[in-house]
Amino acid sequence: MERASNILNHDLFNVYQREIKRIEEDDREFCCHDLTHSLDVARIGMILNLEEGLTIPKEMIYAAALLHDIGKHMEYREGIPHEQASAVLAPRILKDSGFDEPEVRLIVQAIASHRSAHIAKAPNLSGLIYRADKLSRPCYACEAEPECDWDSKKKNLLIEY
Repeated sequence: MERASNILNHDLFNVYQREIKRIEEDDREFCCHDLTHSLDVARIGMILNLEEGLTIPKEMIYAAALLHDIGKHMEYREGIPHEQASAVLAPRILKDSGFDEPEVRLIVQAIASHRSAHIAKAPNLSGLIYRADKLSRPCYACEAEPECDWDSKKKNLLIEY
């Protein structure tokens, strides 16, 4: 997991994480986009990978999960959808962390599509990150859940993972 650890130690990754944290601390009572969320997505993604018999490499799952929301600060500040911003910011971090061009393309595709319902059931990295991201939200334990604007059908009101 050397390359995933390289992401965690990348200067830009940490700058973006701090910026997201600063904005969300001041303005957000709902789900946050911190490292805990990203690691939840990675770990649920690993469980799904095993349960579904997929053979997606662990570092690819962790890389996509760690970077899928990295552009959230741009959404807050500039109105750019965070999946698009994240897909623009991720390649440099991925390349610096040791991922090759084909891996970068697959990871960036998963990041860019992690909010696209049409890939929800896809048996690939994109579908896996979509599913893991949605399953990672502990709505059942959230004090702000009654005020949350997520469709009630999307809310995780029971423990699944």
